[in-house]
Amino acid sequence: MRSTPNARTNPRTPRARRRTSAAVSAAAVVAALVALPTGVAQAASPDVVISQVYGGGGNSGAPYANDFVELYNRGTAPVSVTGWTVQYASAAGSSWTRTTLSGTIAPGHYFLVQEAAGSGAGAALPTADATGTIAMSATSGKVALVTNGTALTCASGCAGQSGVKDLVGYGTGASSAEGTPTGNLSNSTAALRAGGGATDTDNNAADFVIGAPVPRNSASTGGGTPNPGGTRIHDIQGAARVSPLAGSAVSAVPGVVTAVGPNGFWYQDPQPDNDPATSEGVYVYTAGAPSVAVGDSVTVSATVSQYRPGGTGGTNNLSITELTAPTVSVVAHNAALPAATLVGPGGRIPPSAVISSVTSGDVETAGNFQPATDGLDFWESLEGMRVEIDDAAVVGPSNKYGELPVVPQGSGTRTNRGGILLQANDGNPERVVLGKALAPTPTANVGDTLTGATVGVLDYAFGNFTLQVTSTPAVTPGTTAPETTATPTAGQLAAATFNVENLAPSDPQSKFDGLAAGIVGNLRSPDLVALEEIQDNSGATDDGTVSATQTLAKLTAAITAAGGPAYSYREIDPVDGQDGGQPGGNIRQVFLFRTDRGLSFTDRAGAGSTTADSVVNAGGTPQLAYSPGRIDPTNAAFASSRKPLAGEFRWNGKPVFVIANHFNSKGGDQPLFGRYQQPSHPSESQRHSQAAVVKDFTDRILAVDPKASVIVLGDLNDFEFSQTADILTAGGALTDLPRTLPLPERYTYVYEGNSQVLDHILISSALAATAYSYDIVHINSEFSTQLSDHDPQVVRIPLP
Repeated sequence: MRSTPNARTNPRTPRARRRTSAAVSAAAVVAALVALPTGVAQAASPDVVISQVYGGGGNSGAPYANDFVELYNRGTAPVSVTGWTVQYASAAGSSWTRTTLSGTIAPGHYFLVQEAAGSGAGAALPTADATGTIAMSATSGKVALVTNGTALTCASGCAGQSGVKDLVGYGTGASSAEGTPTGNLSNSTAALRAGGGATDTDNNAADFVIGAPVPRNSASTGGGTPNPGGTRIHDIQGAARVSPLAGSAVSAVPGVVTAVGPNGFWYQDPQPDNDPATSEGVYVYTAGAPSVAVGDSVTVSATVSQYRPGGTGGTNNLSITELTAPTVSVVAHNAALPAATLVGPGGRIPPSAVISSVTSGDVETAGNFQPATDGLDFWESLEGMRVEIDDAAVVGPSNKYGELPVVPQGSGTRTNRGGILLQANDGNPERVVLGKALAPTPTANVGDTLTGATVGVLDYAFGNFTLQVTSTPAVTPGTTAPETTATPTAGQLAAATFNVENLAPSDPQSKFDGLAAGIVGNLRSPDLVALEEIQDNSGATDDGTVSATQTLAKLTAAITAAGGPAYSYREIDPVDGQDGGQPGGNIRQVFLFRTDRGLSFTDRAGAGSTTADSVVNAGGTPQLAYSPGRIDPTNAAFASSRKPLAGEFRWNGKPVFVIANHFNSKGGDQPLFGRYQQPSHPSESQRHSQAAVVKDFTDRILAVDPKASVIVLGDLNDFEFSQTADILTAGGALTDLPRTLPLPERYTYVYEGNSQVLDHILISSALAATAYSYDIVHINSEFSTQLSDHDPQVVRIPLP
C-alpha cells in the first residue's frame, strides 16, 4: 500500500470544515444570513432599481452642474428600458414631470439620467444615457421609475400605482416612499442605494445612505465607493491563483446559485467577461445549511477569503477562493443556470503534459499565471464554475471515499486497458477527480466511460481539483477484465512478487480466498512468490506480537483449497514496531515457494531480526552466510522501513539468489497539483540509500560469479524512470523488467488516476540473456473491488 501525501485516515464528510480564523467568528456566523426581501410597499425589484438621487446640481457648493437620477440593474439578465420614464414630484406634490428613457441596461451596470442644471456651479456629469430637464429639489422630493409613459397623479401611496417599478422618497418631508423616506439631502450630498445599488428591502431609509454623489453611466460597473457594487465574481477570482481581493469586503456581487452543499453554496455570474483566465464561479461559506436554492438569482456581500483545505495537515494544498461571513439577498427564483464550460473536444482543452511551470516554490506567491499551458492554472481558472466533460474516460477505479478520476476523451498516453500513464515529464494535467459532495458518484473501473455529460462544480480537495458532480453520471462498462498469465513450462522458473496489502488473520476469509485464487488462477501457481505486507498474528493490534505464522498458515491453506500446490515459506520476524507500515502490524516480506517443479530452498540458519547477511565465496561459487537473512538491517537506510530479505534457492540443483524488498513509502511527498512547485519528494532520499545497499549486496554476489542467477523484486515504491531504479541498474548488472515493456503496459498501481510502476522485478545479466517472459498481471489496481491496491507480476525464466 502506497502511503501518500494526502493519505486519509477517516472517511470524510463532504466539505467538512474546522475554522479558527477571526473571519469565521460567532459574529460572522450570525452575519451569514439570507436577507429575503419583504414587501413593505411592493415586491423588491428583481432587476432595475433607482440607485442614486441627486437634486443639488449647479447650486452653491455643488460638485456637479446637473441634477441626476441613476439606475442599476441588480439582476442577471439585460433589461430594456425603452419607453420607461423617470418621474419627479415635489415632497408633498401630486404633479409629476417625466423624462423618457431608451436603451438596455446590462446586468451589473448603471444608467445615468441627467436632469436640469442649476446656476452653473460644479463639474459636468459623465456622459448621460438619457437627458431630461427636470429641476429637482436639493433637499426633499419623490422620484419614481415607471415602466410606461403615463404621468403619475399621486401624492401618497405612489409605490402601489400601476407601472411603478421603483420609488424613492428623499428628505423627511416626502409624502410617499417605499417604507420610510431617506434623510434630507443637500447641494453636496446624494441618496445612494447600499450595496452599490443592489440592496433592496423596500425601505428607502434602510436601503439608502447619504453621501457625496457618484454618478455612474452604462459604461461603468462601479466606481467611487470603497467597494463598488459593480464588483463581479471574475474580479474576485482574477487571473491568478489567489484572489486579488483577498481580505477585502465586497458588496452585492451578483450571480445564480449553481449548487448547494451542507455548509455553503456555489454561484456563478451568468454574464462572463471575455477572459478565460478568470473564473466566473465562487464558493460562499455560510457555516451552516444555506437558505438558498439552485436557480436563485442572488447578490452576496461578504469578505473574500482564501481557505486551505486539510487544516494543519493541508499546508501542501492549494487554497480556495471563498466568500465568508456573507449577507445574501435573493433577487429572483428559478433563474436559468449559466451554461457549464465544456472541457475536452469541442470546448476548452486542458494542457497535455505540464502541471506547472513554476519553479520558485509557492505558486500562490509566484506570478506567470498560464492557464493555456499549465494544468494547475487551467483548472484554477475554472474554480467554482460549472464544468462539463462529455463521455469522460475513467482512468482510476472508484474508491471508498466516492472519488473517481477521469479525463476528457483524447487525453494523454493511455494504457492498453484505458488508463492514463504517468511519465517522467507528464503528470497528466488532464486528470480531474469526481467527488460526491453534492450527488453520488458511480462505481466504475478503469476503461469505463461516463456516457453523455458529466456536470458539476469545480472544487479542490486532498491535493486534487475535484469536480463535485451535481447528478450521478451514467456508466458504460468497458472491456477491462482481470488478466491471467501463461502457465510456466517445465523448463521455466516462474518468480512473482505480490503486495497483499496488510494481510492479517483478522481479514475476512474472502480476502484470503481471493488472494489464493489470484495466485493459483491468475498467476498460474508460480514457483516463487515474494509477498509484501504480511502482518503479524494480531494484525493492527499493537500488542508486541511479531510472529506471522497464523497469517501465513491461513494463506497457504487457502491456496491449497483453491486447487493450488503446497507452498512453504521463509521469513524473519522484524523487531516490534521497527519496520514501518500500519502501527502494530509489523509488516514484512515473505518467500512463498513450491518445491514440486524443481525449486528448493537452501536453509542456513542463525540469522535474527538484526543479523546482517553476507556473501561468502565458496571456491568460486557465491553463497549466503544466512538463508533467509536480512541485508544490513541496522543501516539507517532502513530505519522505520522494511529490511530486504535475502534467500538462496536452487533450481534443478543450481543456485538462484533472490532478494525481496519493500522500500520506503512516498509519505510526506508533495502532491502533483499542490501549492509547491515543483513538488518535493523527501521520501525518495531514503529509497536511494536503500537501493544503494541492495545494489552493493548484488554486486558482491556477482563479484564472485558474474553469471550468477540473481532476482531482485518487490514493492520499491518508486517509478521505473526514478533514480531509485537507476541506482539498482547502474553498470548494467541488473535489468529492470518494467523498463523493457512498451509504455502502455508499464504500470502496477493506479493512484489518483495515474497508472504507474511501483513494483519491480530485476534480473541479473545471465538471466536477462535468456528468452524470459515477463508479465504484469492486472487483477487489482484498475478495479473498484480490490484484494490489494497493487498488481502482481511474474517472470518466467528458462533455466533447463
